[in-house]
Amino acid sequence: MPLKHGRKLYCQILLDQHRYGLLERLAEKEGKRATALMREMVYSTLEKMLPTSEYRAAEAADHAEWADSIKRRVEGRKHSKQDATGC
Repeated sequence: MPLKHGRKLYCQILLDQHRYGLLERLAEKEGKRATALMREMVYSTLEKMLPTSEYRAAEAADHAEWADSIKRRVEGRKHSKQDATGC
């Protein structure tokens, strides 16, 4: 069962040791963390296995949520500065 982590979901995966070693080597070669490479692999596989329209809709919804999150963060900081300066 995945756990919520902000607007993302945190899930756990068990990999066999030696194949994980392959993943680590590949990630290091690409200058990435193993978890980032795994995420890219999952997204790439989903994109290949699902209808393009379905994948693109999910991708667009994720990007919209991210943009909304950034907007709220900026607004929150702006209000914090105004409160601190008394303006």
